[in-house]
Amino acid sequence: MEAAAPEGAEPGSGGSGAEEPVVSLAEVLAENEELEKEARAVLGGSDHERCSYSQGAVKRQALYACSTCTPPGAEPAGICLACSYECHGTHRLFELYTKRNFRCDCGNSKFKNLQCKLLPEKGKVNSGNKYNDNFYGLYCTCKRPYPDPEDEIPDEMIQCIVCEDWFHGRHLGAVPPESGDFHEMVCQACMKRCHFLWAYAPQLAVPPLTKANSLEDEGIVLKVEESEEQKKEIKKESGVEHHDTKEEKPSEQFNEPSTSSGSACPEVVTKSEEPVCKLKELQSKPFVKKDSATFWPSNWRSKLCACEDCLKMYSELEVQFLTDECDTVLAYENKGTSDQETERRDPLMDTLNSMNRVQQVELICEYNDLKTELTDYLRRFADEGTVVKREDIQHFFEEFQSRKRRRTNRMQYYCS
Repeated sequence: MEAAAPEGAEPGSGGSGAEEPVVSLAEVLAENEELEKEARAVLGGSDHERCSYSQGAVKRQALYACSTCTPPGAEPAGICLACSYECHGTHRLFELYTKRNFRCDCGNSKFKNLQCKLLPEKGKVNSGNKYNDNFYGLYCTCKRPYPDPEDEIPDEMIQCIVCEDWFHGRHLGAVPPESGDFHEMVCQACMKRCHFLWAYAPQLAVPPLTKANSLEDEGIVLKVEESEEQKKEIKKESGVEHHDTKEEKPSEQFNEPSTSSGSACPEVVTKSEEPVCKLKELQSKPFVKKDSATFWPSNWRSKLCACEDCLKMYSELEVQFLTDECDTVLAYENKGTSDQETERRDPLMDTLNSMNRVQQVELICEYNDLKTELTDYLRRFADEGTVVKREDIQHFFEEFQSRKRRRTNRMQYYCS
């Protein structure tokens, strides 16, 4: 497939002999499939036709903020996917990715001059919703937009699973591991608030990379041993007075394989059957609190203690969702992708259902002929590793139509 220059445009700086930029058909199809996969993952769990307000506080859904209706200075508000299409189609929107336990605000008291077209009758406010600077298009501790036209440093944005804000990797107080090495992140501020997680970190968290400041610009990664201050902090947190502490093996519950998967979520544990609190056991061992974010692997949530005391603590800190593996963004994406694959309707079947029997047979024959001949035609290019150009496709359809006319002309029917 060939990408031609627009009409009236110069063919290129290389003069008339310069070749037009080309891409292979396989590359186009692969890129298109990847984009569709990402869209299904993020939007798949959300209804694009019906407002989600009637569902109450949706466990997790794709959300948007309308800068046109709620600009900086106004009250923050979030709208669902369907309302972003139907009620704010021509407005400037901020994509918020997903948020948990949120109810659509579209058309309520926060919108002075707009009524929701899908569900006009809504309450004035949704008191259970939580908002942050993301609703104004600002992210991270630096409170900058994304993408940031003034930021020339390439950096990955990572979402905190607790506050659900997005952070630049360089603003987390620790160098993130490779993106494939961890599953979730808890930012610095949330680690301070959920300080109990530091007790789990030595056994469960993925160690961050450590850079020496003097070598940061050169991109050299070093492993740095704990400083004397960190060792003192460990003793302070664990209450250990002696200097030589033997490294203890993690308790057995952390070595048990998880039974959860991306497509099926286990039930949330509401009461612990174990008499011993896992957290208290870990807090009796050496650990240190740092001023940094932490990075966690998949299934780490299943290893958090679920005794009555810990469940009460989660409730007081408003982080009950940490014990729910179905709360993860990955679980949402997997469910959305699965639902979309199940619900995707074949356009050909929709067309067939609207035809009579004779038309159905004719269309199926035409479709099969086109599919077979096009597949055979393109296979030659794939085998030879050559690029499919525009004139190649035009030539195929011209030949196909010509063969179709010849077949039709030979099939003459007469009534006696």
